[in-house]
Amino acid sequence: MSMFARRSFLIGAALAPLASAPAHAQASGTQVWPARPVMLIIPFPAGGAMDLLGRGVAQDLADKLGQQFVVDNRAGAAGNIGAMAAAKASPDGYTILMAGAASLALNKFIFSNMPYDPETELTPIVILSRLPHIFVVNARVEAKTLKELVDYAKANPGKLNYASAGNGTLPHVTMELLLRRLALDVTHIPYRGAAPAMTDLLAGQVQLKMDTYATAAPQVAAGRLRALAYAGRARSALMPDVPAIAEMLPGYEGVLWMGLVAPAGTPQSVIETLAAAVKRAVGSADLAERLKRDGIDPVGGAPQEFGAQIAREITQWRELAKSVDIKLD
Repeated sequence: MSMFARRSFLIGAALAPLASAPAHAQASGTQVWPARPVMLIIPFPAGGAMDLLGRGVAQDLADKLGQQFVVDNRAGAAGNIGAMAAAKASPDGYTILMAGAASLALNKFIFSNMPYDPETELTPIVILSRLPHIFVVNARVEAKTLKELVDYAKANPGKLNYASAGNGTLPHVTMELLLRRLALDVTHIPYRGAAPAMTDLLAGQVQLKMDTYATAAPQVAAGRLRALAYAGRARSALMPDVPAIAEMLPGYEGVLWMGLVAPAGTPQSVIETLAAAVKRAVGSADLAERLKRDGIDPVGGAPQEFGAQIAREITQWRELAKSVDIKLD
């Protein structure tokens, strides 16, 4: 099992024994919710990080709320197929979606024909986790700091390349956002997945990449990669000597996050019950410690806080779309 899959599995494993959240809410009239199984749509294939996390959450919610939460993997179109199914579902509390930045903010600006509007057809429940990226370079790159890299790139436009897991992926657009704010000319080399991108980065075929702590940290420790900057709002306790990009560019953030949403119009009582159950889970001190060892920030919180996160991301990607031509069919 990969480190990324392992940490997602740990989330699910740690959720089950936690104290019970409120077990019932009123969905409409006097009917007690949930009165029948609830469908949790995951817009990516089984076996990935989001799937493993989602299945753990589904089991925990089933234990606490007394009904099955049935996982339905509807993969395709960078998450759009599953997200559309949730957006068009009846807002009765029996369909929810686990999603990230792509489905809830980014895809709206990179797909020519979006089949749903995340701003008007989905409503936030709770954010589960945040995983800031790390800006890494091949160890043979002479720049030892982000400033040195910026100076080199400005003096040598077009000579540096960066890898991503593919066009329109979060590492791609977060790097483009960084390059635009720094006014740098660096060539994008898209790969079919994160693994081949990392292989060529280690081999020196490309020089730069945005990556997760779990996959980058072992290579940094082995001396094959150098961490130049952390893409969270502040430095990470895991890499306290690595500056945050925000120290040079206030407000910059490159974060992989995941949370739960529901069709717009879902009863507020259902939203609040789900948010409370998940908040208790991610608030566990034991779970928080294990997640943070892998660079993951457990979140939880109120639906309004998740809504504010999505709104910030939408603004950020809308501004990027105005300056960068990233389009998918």
